[in-house]
Amino acid sequence: MDFKEYIRVIPDFPQPGISFKDITTLLNNGEKYREAINELKRMVADLNIDLIAGPEARGFVVGAPLAYALGVGFIPIRKSGKLPYKTIEVGYDLEYGSDRLAMHSDAIKPGQNVLIADDLLATGGTISTSVKLVRELGGNVVGTAFLIELTDLNGREKLPGIDVYSLLKY
Repeated sequence: MDFKEYIRVIPDFPQPGISFKDITTLLNNGEKYREAINELKRMVADLNIDLIAGPEARGFVVGAPLAYALGVGFIPIRKSGKLPYKTIEVGYDLEYGSDRLAMHSDAIKPGQNVLIADDLLATGGTISTSVKLVRELGGNVVGTAFLIELTDLNGREKLPGIDVYSLLKY
């Protein structure tokens, strides 16, 4: 299945020269959204996953249904100050600035296998920060999964030794 026909490309958003890949058109189509999650499930099914972690907010719309499909737990990775319990935090650079990500300090037991899922792999900043959070709690990152990978931004380079599974590549 070529899911690209269900992704809306918006030129010059959020700034000139950027070609934004809008997944809301895929999410809006229940049948194709389900097929996309099921295809990601097939790609990662043999990884012995205990948990899936996803950075807010679009990582939730990929990671949570993928966790459900695989029958494993889901860990929300949030921006600083958004989680109610004790957290660990790591700072990172975005394509357009910087921020901090947080995870509950008891979200992962040492040795658990964690897949990190998000909508898009661009420069790799958000995902490499998510990897640091998982590893700080003793989790084993068994891979990363994305609806879209922007190959010309070389995000994979920030994930050495980690398998990257991408449904679509631009």
